[in-house]
Amino acid sequence: MYIYKKKMNKGGPIIIIEDDIDDQEMLSEVFSDLSFKNEIIFFADGEKALEYLTDTSIEPFIIFSDINMPKLNGMELREKIHQNEDLRIKSIPYLFFSTSAEQQSVVDAYSKSVQGFFVKPTNYQEIKDTIKTIVDYWNKCVSPNYVK
Repeated sequence: MYIYKKKMNKGGPIIIIEDDIDDQEMLSEVFSDLSFKNEIIFFADGEKALEYLTDTSIEPFIIFSDINMPKLNGMELREKIHQNEDLRIKSIPYLFFSTSAEQQSVVDAYSKSVQGFFVKPTNYQEIKDTIKTIVDYWNKCVSPNYVK
């Protein structure tokens, strides 16, 4: 048995799981404008994101996920991450960033221990302000040091 401590990797990459190419381009521009030092990694579906998260030793800082995606949707991906102890102890904030917030989706998201649910604003400046607020919040947030 080995013991190690894990806490949020604030310098790690920001993962964005979004199947809409236009939204990917817009988010790429937003993150570029905000000049965060984190690498931004995009995935077009939940399956590819899950493969990356389980196969890499890199510990992401935040996951922004759309809900409606092909292959493995955001809710299913969140469930798989939450059930995986190795991923769970990495303390990676998992946020939904979606075009709609139907009440049932919000309830389902929080029942899966999501750390935030945000509706994508339609205005570029509002999107930029929202992303900045989210990243600034998680940069200031303290995370647990899990011992395995």
